[in-house]
Order: sequence, then structure tokens, then C-alpha cells
Amino acid sequence: MPAPRNSSSNQARFGLARVLSKLGVCSRSQAERAVREGRVSVDGRVVLDPERPADPERQRIFLDGEAVSAAKRVYIAINKPRGVVVSAADEQGRDTVYELLAASGLPWLGPVGRLDKASEGLLLLSNDSVWAAHLTDPRFHVDKTYHVQIDTIPDQLLLDRMIQGIADKNETLAAKRVALLRSGEKNAWLEVVLDEGRNRHIRRLLEAQGIGVLRLIRVAIGNLALGNLTKGQWRHLSEEEVAALQTH
Repeated sequence: MPAPRNSSSNQARFGLARVLSKLGVCSRSQAERAVREGRVSVDGRVVLDPERPADPERQRIFLDGEAVSAAKRVYIAINKPRGVVVSAADEQGRDTVYELLAASGLPWLGPVGRLDKASEGLLLLSNDSVWAAHLTDPRFHVDKTYHVQIDTIPDQLLLDRMIQGIADKNETLAAKRVALLRSGEKNAWLEVVLDEGRNRHIRRLLEAQGIGVLRLIRVAIGNLALGNLTKGQWRHLSEEEVAALQTH
């Protein structure tokens, strides 16, 4: 079970930047930058230290002259297209997932986990940092299911090796479950389930065995499936879906 939401007595122990992030106003890094730029005041005084303790229940916090209060919690699922990066801005000018939300009127949302540029499929975004931290905490082992097209026809030995794990760059990479979905003459589709998420986990697990990934689609997180959500489209999660993911 996830930790309960922080009371004011707990939040008082948090630095100003973290408080802003937990309120769902912006990301932690955005909050740190805003504080250092002198855009945040507490009880009428500008604060320049992002780590200075703050208590939103007892103190008046302003960002860019606007009073800060807890934002309405928003949880969305989006079908990230291939070639789109999960970043608010990209130095190389690549398309970002936030451009898909530009006209939505949504508040600031942070990604719950990542999908690399070449990967596609189910991505969650929320301004509830406690909920997001639970889903991405490796201690809770929330399953993530992927459909992966590879450039070869696998045998059972390959599937077994993926579950047993391989060593790569001082890390052990393994899948929780692997199954063959279908195969053609030169390539095949696998269903791969992870209960942890290391950087480029599946790609590295296969590349270490000389196998290339042609497509990688995340189709489920926990019991939440991508379903018929089309590429580039998003939807709000229901209260039941939010609660079900939190209980993993």
C-alpha cells in the first residue's frame, strides 16, 4: 500500500521547491528554478533557497504574484507516438508529448515513468507526485506490459534467457514474463512484462544477445490497458482506475 498523503506537519519538513511540486503546481526542477530566479515569496518575503522549509497550510506562498494552493489532481493516459520525446522542452527541437496537450487546458502534468523516443504506447501523466512516486517506486513492482517486434524468430532458449537475466553495464536485466505472440518469416512479436524499469531495459536485454528491436509498444501498466486509444490521443483516468493503480 502507498504511504498516506502528507499532513501539514509532514509537509513542514519539506523544502519550498518540493512543496510546490507536491502541490501539483510544477515539477521539482521547475520549482527550484523559479525559487532561484526570485519568483517565489513566502509570507511576503522572496525566498531564494529551494531547500528552505515551508508549510503551505500555515504560510502564504506566492509564485509569480499568484497565491499557490493545491491544484486539482489530474490523471491522464496518452498513447505516445513513436518519435515524440517525453520532455517539456527539447534542446534539439524534437516534438514533445506536451505538444499533444497544448490546447487541452490541462494544468502542469509530469510524466509517470518514461518511454524513450523510439518507443510508443501507454504513458501516464499527473500532477499528483505522491501517486506518481508510488507507481515508479521499484519496491512496489508495478507490472508494465510491452509488445515488442524483433528482427529474428526466437527459440525457447532466448525466451528463457530473457527471464533468467543477463549482465549489462554492471546491471542485471531480466523480464518477469516473456511469451511469443506471433511470428513471420523474418521477425516476430513478443509480449514482455517487466516489474522494474531500467533505462532502455528491453532494448538492452535483447541487444546484448544480438537481437534488434523493430518496434516497442507499451500496452499496459498494472491492470490499465492502452485499449483503443489512438496514437497521440489522451483521456482522463476514472477514479476507479486511479485507485486500482495505487493499490499495486
